[in-house]
Amino acid sequence: MRSKTRRSESSAPRPACQQILNVRIDPALRSEFARAARAENRTVADVLRELIRTYVATARQRKFTAEARRQSSLIASSPEESEVMRWVQDVSAGDPE
Repeated sequence: MRSKTRRSESSAPRPACQQILNVRIDPALRSEFARAARAENRTVADVLRELIRTYVATARQRKFTAEARRQSSLIASSPEESEVMRWVQDVSAGDPE
């Protein structure tokens, strides 16, 4: 039987406002996931929160990379160096196109 003390000791402090996320998952996969979490002395909820944070961070990085590529393509396709320099100055000043 699980001890409530162990769970609260391993859990990070909870933010004041939380929402519940209901997810349908295959029972066998859920059992295996729970065993894997327990093997690392973690709760299923803690592992899911970490997975979600990691996914969001990765999505932000992909978005940033795509925007950097888009801007690089704009600069590279410009025929005039002076136009590129004006664009760089505008962006540096916080005035993007």
